[in-house]
Amino acid sequence: MQAHYLAGLDLHGRKVVVIGGGSVAQRRLPNLIAAGTDVHVVALDPTPAVESEVAITVHRRAYADGDLEGAWYAMACTDDPDVNAAVVAEAERRRVFCVRADDARRGTAVTPASGVHRDLQFGVLAAGDHRRSAAVRAAITEALADGTSLRIDDDRRHAAGVALVGGGPGDADLITVRGRKLLAEADVVVADRLAPIALLDELGPQVEIIDAAKVPYGRAMRQEQINDLLVDRARAGKFVVRLKGGDPYVYGRGFEELQACVAAGVPVTVVPGISSPIAAPGLAGIPVTHRGVTHEVVIVSGHVAPGHPDSLTDWAALARLRGTIVLMMAVKRIDEFATALLEGGRPADTPVAFIENASRPDQRLLRTDLAHAAQTAVDEKLIAPAIAVIGPVAGFTDADRALRF
Repeated sequence: MQAHYLAGLDLHGRKVVVIGGGSVAQRRLPNLIAAGTDVHVVALDPTPAVESEVAITVHRRAYADGDLEGAWYAMACTDDPDVNAAVVAEAERRRVFCVRADDARRGTAVTPASGVHRDLQFGVLAAGDHRRSAAVRAAITEALADGTSLRIDDDRRHAAGVALVGGGPGDADLITVRGRKLLAEADVVVADRLAPIALLDELGPQVEIIDAAKVPYGRAMRQEQINDLLVDRARAGKFVVRLKGGDPYVYGRGFEELQACVAAGVPVTVVPGISSPIAAPGLAGIPVTHRGVTHEVVIVSGHVAPGHPDSLTDWAALARLRGTIVLMMAVKRIDEFATALLEGGRPADTPVAFIENASRPDQRLLRTDLAHAAQTAVDEKLIAPAIAVIGPVAGFTDADRALRF
């Protein structure tokens, strides 16, 4: 294969067009978003994770000649070779570099196996041998992380089974070392919407990516279907990584997946993750505990409204507590939760902090009090994923001027 010229592109604020909205596009988008590009995705049926990404523009339709107008860079990522060929042909006419995902040799650019260590970015090209480039990238990443010498194992394979990996609150650097190592060895990755999706771009094209996104009040893969996928792929001799946001056992249904694997006789590894209800406030400069201020932290699901027959939460008891309440999945019903706490006796001036998109470049911190929490959420157009912190610590502002993420 002809050697490629490796270069870094400044695409900040510039239009990039991705044709296709499946797993290949899904794994490429996080790095494009992180580079500040103006991303347009054209796809008939984008995955839930692609469709719900607020940082891009999605056009739900088939590709048409002219879609690359004004683009600086393009990616042909459909499962139809004829469509991909047409995209490359238009790109060549317009002198726009274009990656062709199904046949790299027929595109005018290739995506390297890339990695990041502190302020260092690096890319690996291996003449089209994606498994080798992924192995070299993994070896470089490990060597830079632990300071050891570089050892490349092209044939490293993991035994069949399932690993439930907590990916942390979203930023790729906040996954554990063990989680990242197992991800690099995966044959199949079943990924949540809130997992560190940028890590998928580090995987070779031979890795099957399955979007198991659960979009709030939108498209979602049923839990039973996810369980069956894990078992079926593992029984087929694959090493499957179930990549989740936060920790697998904190509102991640991880134990249900473990139960399904155990019942099927499939080996399971559990890798805990940095849990979002603790990490998100910390990243915003808010400690969930503080000496002399709070002696308890309660993490509460906002999936079910107060008073609903399925609710297992004693909101009156929560209202009587003096410590920290962390609400997850609560954006849609924040008015109901605030009302329940106020009616239960929590003071109206109790500090409240909303942390939206924790650890991502677009992380946002909103401060208010319990009496005005619902109106603040509306006025500021709060969107999921967001965490609400209620209690005295939510009013701490000491870190506001000093904290940088």
